[in-house]
Amino acid sequence: MEIPAQFHVSDTSGWLVNHRINSALPGYLMVSSRSFTNDLADLSAEALCELGPLLAKAQHALGKVLGAKRVYIGRYGHTPGFPIHFHIIPIYGWVEDLFWQDERYRLLQTFADGPGETPTDGAELTFFIWREFCERAEPPPIKGPSVTETIELLRKTLRA
Repeated sequence: MEIPAQFHVSDTSGWLVNHRINSALPGYLMVSSRSFTNDLADLSAEALCELGPLLAKAQHALGKVLGAKRVYIGRYGHTPGFPIHFHIIPIYGWVEDLFWQDERYRLLQTFADGPGETPTDGAELTFFIWREFCERAEPPPIKGPSVTETIELLRKTLRA
């Protein structure tokens, strides 16, 4: 799948960083290998050496530039036809607030009683973001810069 140029944020010889195409959450990034493999062991030593610093730089930018409270980094995909890629998901305070306010997601809750108690886990927040910001036709309102503005901010930061 070709990523449209307006979603490109940064790149290296081995990786492309882009904003997730179908995400209304500003700063939801994808880091995809330029090698067509779905296995880390098949990547060149150079690509593997680029990956750690690239993930760290993206995490830092989301926290410093956009104020993400936390940043989740994970590999979920196993669909044939896509190269290995990582999701970088910013968790803003306002996203957590939306999560706690949505009663539908309280059904998932087993150990926490609400904000200030035991925090929810990453799987629940990731599920919330995927459902609400990536799959809904009308996602919740965002706070802060738009996706387009965020892409420009991150381009300046990650390419510096």
